[in-house]
Amino acid sequence: MRELAVEVLSAVVYAVAAGLLTVVGTAAEYTSFQYVTTGGETMVAVWLAVFGGIMLYAGITVGRRKALASLASLAG
Repeated sequence: MRELAVEVLSAVVYAVAAGLLTVVGTAAEYTSFQYVTTGGETMVAVWLAVFGGIMLYAGITVGRRKALASLASLAG
């Protein structure tokens, strides 16, 4: 029973981490778009776009490699 609880908790932690990374990446990309369209500083917009892309990639990678693997081990 304890082993199952640990596996479920790790799957939940990875899923939450993937979700947070994806949300932060999306927010950075949106803010970058706002800087570009309103005539804000271009360098800040580029920095936010790169940061957002890295966060989106990290969120997708954590979700695919860790969260889905944890959920698959629980299912089978």
